[in-house]
Amino acid sequence: MLQDLSIAVMNKRTIRIAVSALFFLTGLCFSSWASRIPDIQQALHLNDAGLGSVLLALPVGSVISLPISGILISRYGSRQVLVLASVAYAAVLPVLGLAHTSWELILFLFFFGFFGNLANVAVNTQAVGVEAIYSRSIMASFHGLWSVAGFTGAAIGIAMSGLHVAPLYHFLLITAIAWSIILFTMNRIVAKVPNENSTRSLFGKPDGFLFTLGIIAMCSMICEGTMFDWSGVYFRRVIQVKEALGGAGYAAFMSTMASGRFIADHFTTRLGPKKMLLLSGVLTATGLMTAVVFPYLLPSVLGFMLVGAGVSAVVPLVYSAAGKSAVLPPGMAIATVSTIGYLGFLFGPPLIGFVAQATSLGAAFAMIAIMGAAIAVMSSRIKI
Repeated sequence: MLQDLSIAVMNKRTIRIAVSALFFLTGLCFSSWASRIPDIQQALHLNDAGLGSVLLALPVGSVISLPISGILISRYGSRQVLVLASVAYAAVLPVLGLAHTSWELILFLFFFGFFGNLANVAVNTQAVGVEAIYSRSIMASFHGLWSVAGFTGAAIGIAMSGLHVAPLYHFLLITAIAWSIILFTMNRIVAKVPNENSTRSLFGKPDGFLFTLGIIAMCSMICEGTMFDWSGVYFRRVIQVKEALGGAGYAAFMSTMASGRFIADHFTTRLGPKKMLLLSGVLTATGLMTAVVFPYLLPSVLGFMLVGAGVSAVVPLVYSAAGKSAVLPPGMAIATVSTIGYLGFLFGPPLIGFVAQATSLGAAFAMIAIMGAAIAVMSSRIKI
């Protein structure tokens, strides 16, 4: 037993690096696709409405994969599912560059979303296993690497587009990098996450705890989706900045969301996950209301930075808590929470549009601030 413990202690850093690399892989694949959307839109002669319809295929594939991912991970283990899903996810990427019609792209994006989210649930289940080895919170740092991969993929995409490299060849390069990461890590990740093959029913109903975690995740993802899709519009229409500063709000948000994930584990260890979630909700609500009440450049940049800091730790903390569920195996629990949370990404940005049309964009952002406050309220009422 002592020998096994010694081996685990010696190898835990290697395991953490391997799982971190796979988080980076999933972020790199997604951001690589996202960076070439304008080029693919132009190549397929899609107008904005047509592109919006096509892009819906990706989240549809993601949502459909969620319950399936929980079942597969509980039955075969997160290690095997992660390796196979990552291989498939990277393999579909260059196929996106082969699409000649919108219907082909819709089909390919469906599978890209399906395998991508399958890999996402599996890699988060692996992260729960690494946390068990370390006996402390490290989930946020994994998500931080996903954000770093987002910046990396975007930078590579900008360079490839500037050099007029076709998306197909760009994506083939990323696939080669991804498969190299898989070969390096496949035998170094967690062999078996605690309770992932539990005899508990795979079709058990989530309890109130998991449901509350899912709602917290949904509120956070609504805020994230708002920042992703509406921050530029808010700065141009409400703040009325010059065109060159249109991305200032998004940059402010992303900078603190990415950096916040690398320090969130430290504060979680000191404060505890419950207080950390409460603080995250307060920061998110305060940041959004700062931008609404003081619609000027500097206060709004500061507000968006607070939003980034606020949401940075929420989803990692929620996944970590779900992975310790007493009702469902880790993979199924994370998939359950993800299913509820993902509704925020699907319905949040369109909701902003409807509210803004009926009232104003400022009023819509004020409504989203309520989601941040809800995170604080709900986290104060759960035992975590």
